[in-house]
Amino acid sequence: MNLIDLPTNVPWLSLIWLSLVIPTLIIALLKPEQKREIRIVGAVFSFISLALTLLVYLAYDYRSPQQFQFLEEVPWLPELGINYILGVDGVSLPMLLLNGLVIFTGALISWNIEERTREYWALLLLLAAGVYGVFVSLDLFLLFIFYELAVLPMYLLIGIWGSTRKEYGAMKLTLYLMGGSAFIILGMVAVYYSGTLRTFDMRLLAQSALFSRDVQIIFFVPLFLGFAVLAGMFPFHTWSPTGHVAAPTAVSMLHAGVLMKLGAYGCLRVAMWIFPEGASYWLLPIAIATLINAVYGASIAMTQRDFKFMIGYSSVSHMGLTLMGLAAANTIGITGAVLQMFAHGVMTALFFAVVGRMVYDRTHTRQFPELGGLFNVMPFAAIVFIIAGLSSMGMPGLAGFWAEFNIFMGMWQRFPLIAVLAGISIPITAGYILLAVYRVFFGELKNPEFRRLPGLTTPEYVAGVILAAVLIVSGIYPAYLTEPIEASVRPIAEALARAGALGMVGR
Repeated sequence: MNLIDLPTNVPWLSLIWLSLVIPTLIIALLKPEQKREIRIVGAVFSFISLALTLLVYLAYDYRSPQQFQFLEEVPWLPELGINYILGVDGVSLPMLLLNGLVIFTGALISWNIEERTREYWALLLLLAAGVYGVFVSLDLFLLFIFYELAVLPMYLLIGIWGSTRKEYGAMKLTLYLMGGSAFIILGMVAVYYSGTLRTFDMRLLAQSALFSRDVQIIFFVPLFLGFAVLAGMFPFHTWSPTGHVAAPTAVSMLHAGVLMKLGAYGCLRVAMWIFPEGASYWLLPIAIATLINAVYGASIAMTQRDFKFMIGYSSVSHMGLTLMGLAAANTIGITGAVLQMFAHGVMTALFFAVVGRMVYDRTHTRQFPELGGLFNVMPFAAIVFIIAGLSSMGMPGLAGFWAEFNIFMGMWQRFPLIAVLAGISIPITAGYILLAVYRVFFGELKNPEFRRLPGLTTPEYVAGVILAAVLIVSGIYPAYLTEPIEASVRPIAEALARAGALGMVGR
C-alpha cells in the first residue's frame, strides 16, 4: 500500500545514488580553503538523498504482486549478460532509508573536520553512493561494482583521518574485505558458468532449477562467506572492532551502521536467494557460528575499558543476531534479521556519534576510569545514548525489541537449543550497557576540567534527535518496516523451505 504516487518516467533509484556522486564533482571544483562551502554542499546533497529515499519508501506498494518496483533496465554489456538493472523491494527499501539517515546525520557530525576537508567529504559521499548502489542493484555484476565502490574509500578515510593505530586498522580492514571480495568473485564465476543461462540478472538466477544441488552446496560457501566477512561473522570478525575504533566518527557511523549491513544483505540477497538448496544444507554450521558471534561479542564488550571498543564488540554481537535470523530460514526469522539491520544501523550510528564526537572529541579520552559524571555537563548526550542503549538491550517500545523478538522466534522454530543459548547474550548486553552508562555519565565528575568542556553544537543536536526519534518511532509503530519486509522475505523463506524438503528427500 503506497501513500504517495511518483511519476513512473523518472529514474528515481539512479537519482538516489547520483545525488551523492554529483556533490563529489562539485566539491572537487571548490578550493581546499572553501571549507564552509564544502560542508554545506555535502550536507545539502546528503539531505537530498535522504529525501529521495523517503519518497521512494512512501511510494512503494508492498501489496502489489510486483515484488520489485521502480525498475530501471538499460543494456550495458548484453553479450556478457551484464546490464544496468535497478529495483527495490521490502528488503532493500529499509536499507535505503537507513543509509540516507546515517549519511545525513554523519554529515552533520562531520562539521568539525578541518584536515583535508575537500578530500574527506568527497570520499565520504562516494562511499555512501556505493552503498545506495548495492541496495538497488538487481544485476550481480553491477552489485559487485557498487560493493567495491563502497568498501575501497574506507582505507583512505581511516588511514588519513582516523586515530588509535589508524594505519593498522585501515590495512587490516582492507585485507579482510579484499579476501572476502575474492570469495565473492569465485562465487560469481560459478554462478555465471554453472547455470544454463549466461546472465548476471539475479531475478533469473534465483530460479534454483538453473543449478544442480551439488553446485549450490559447493559454491554457496564462498558466496556466503565473501559477504559474511563484511558482516563481521565469526571467525572473520576481528577486523571490525579495530576498524570501528580507528575510524573518524562519521566513518564509524557508516562503517558499523551501514557497511556491515552490506555483508548481511549480500548473504541474503545473493547467496541465499540464488542458492537456496546450498543455504538449506549449511544452515546448522551458520547458526552455530552466529551463536558464537552473539555471545562472544557481548562477553568481550563487557570486559572493555575503552568506550569505543565496547561499542565495536557490541556490533559484532548484534550482527551475530542478524545472521542468526537469516540462519532461521523462515519468514519470521528473516524479517527479524532485516529489521535488526535497520535497528542496529540507527542505534550504532547514534552510539558512535555520542562516543566519538560528543565525548571523545571534547574529553580526549575513551577510557572508562577517566570518565564519569558527564551527565552534569552534557545531559543531551547521556539521554540519547541511553535511548540507543535501551534499544540495544531489546527494551520494548524501541526498534531493537521487535528485531530480536522476531529473530529468537524464528530460531526457536529452526534450532531451539541455539535460540536458548543465544539468549545468554541478552543479560550480558544489558550488563555492559548499564555499566557504560553509569561509568561515563553518572556518579561524580572525575575530572574538574570537564566542567569547562565546550557545549554541543546545533548539528550534533539535530543528528542525535533524528536518530533517537527513529528508534522510538520504529519501536512504537514497527509495521511501517515489518509489513514491506515480510511481504518480500516470504518468497525467499518459501524457496528455502522447498529446498530443505528436497534435501530431506535426497537423503
